[in-house]
Amino acid sequence: MKLILRVIVYVMTFVIIFGGIGAFEYIRSKQEYWNPTRQTPMPALQGVSVPEHNPKKPTVAVLLSNPTTEVFDFMVPYEIFAMTESYNVYAVAPDKNMKTLTGGLDLMPHYSFDELDRLLGKSPDLIVIPAMPMVDEAKYKPVREWIQKHADTKLLSICAGALNLADTGLLKGKEATTDWKSFDYHEVDKYPETNWRRDVRYVADGNIVASAALTSGIDAVLYVISQQLGEPMAEKIAKELNYSFYHFVKNPKIDPYYLDRTEWIFTFNQAFQWNKKRSGVLLYNGMDDGALTTIFDTYAASGTSRVYTISDVKQPIVTKYHLNLVTRYQMSNTPKLDRLFVPGVEAESLAAGEVKQWNARGSKVVPEFIHSGSHDRFMFDAPLEDLAKQEDVLTAKYGAKRLEYRATNLTFKGNPFSYEAFGLPVLLSLAALLTAFYIDRRFIRRVRRGRK
Repeated sequence: MKLILRVIVYVMTFVIIFGGIGAFEYIRSKQEYWNPTRQTPMPALQGVSVPEHNPKKPTVAVLLSNPTTEVFDFMVPYEIFAMTESYNVYAVAPDKNMKTLTGGLDLMPHYSFDELDRLLGKSPDLIVIPAMPMVDEAKYKPVREWIQKHADTKLLSICAGALNLADTGLLKGKEATTDWKSFDYHEVDKYPETNWRRDVRYVADGNIVASAALTSGIDAVLYVISQQLGEPMAEKIAKELNYSFYHFVKNPKIDPYYLDRTEWIFTFNQAFQWNKKRSGVLLYNGMDDGALTTIFDTYAASGTSRVYTISDVKQPIVTKYHLNLVTRYQMSNTPKLDRLFVPGVEAESLAAGEVKQWNARGSKVVPEFIHSGSHDRFMFDAPLEDLAKQEDVLTAKYGAKRLEYRATNLTFKGNPFSYEAFGLPVLLSLAALLTAFYIDRRFIRRVRRGRK
């Protein structure tokens, strides 16, 4: 009995100290990314810039949900379709209230569902479905119902957006794919009437195209463009993006990713990176939509950084392709930062005024043009390489895997692994051991001596 009691004490102490603290921090980190709460008041906005509607062009509706939408899944397909200049491309949501993308990027929709329906008088020609949490049924229900209302139009799901699409019932009897984690977490098992494939970057079945994780969505979007606008247009866009994987558009077959030991760095960063970097991102009019995405889906998504949007105006920042961004902080109330990113290959010229204002305030944080000198590189290359320097090589490599970005040209230089993310678990384990040893000596053994 004494042995059993001691084993219980040691196990429970380890579970409470190591497991309890780790689980708490892991959940908090995930919530900060997937449901980043705005800490500053919402400014009084005077208007939202809406791209001019051309009735002769097909319309693409890219969905936004409550409370959040995955940042890459929304921003990058939106940008790519807009780059063709052949579509009306709109950010559409259940209502016109401000929406939030993962990591803490706020923006205003162009239209509500009802407004777009009235404008078009029919279904959009294409609906893009990003990954959207379905935890709040009351908030999410309008998204499901609107997709079902337009079931006969062209539907394109990005990453775990395939689960949102499956939730509508429209994938029954069809082939589809989704992000590789959803297979190992058995999320796809909730929808057994869909033929799920994990060995491709996208699947086209009838009026539905479904992509695998994150950058696989680029292949799916380019495939749709090649089918609707022709191969030359799709190849042109891939070249403008410096995206060197166009061969996946023609043949999406891959060797799939699985959960393996590389997952430890992601889990430990979420649970034990307590001293997260505080990174600002300076927003400016005309900024590149995709380049902005890389800050949130590299640094914030890694569990190593908190990202704060900053500008010196209280009205929406309008991106290159007419998205309306709402900053969370002004230069006057910016929290203490470790770094300030100014994303985009043209940032040095386009953001010159904003950078001048920032420097005039005497901040010791020097603006960093993260994409400077990257005119001929894919937008995620420089941030991933920089993440290795800021954190460690394992974190950067996992970041590329999470993005399902299969590049072989990246150069990762930095610490081999995170000393904090792996060191803290060792210290917590030691603390748990010492605590259990104290309880053993102070109470269990004392009881034994007392009985003697």
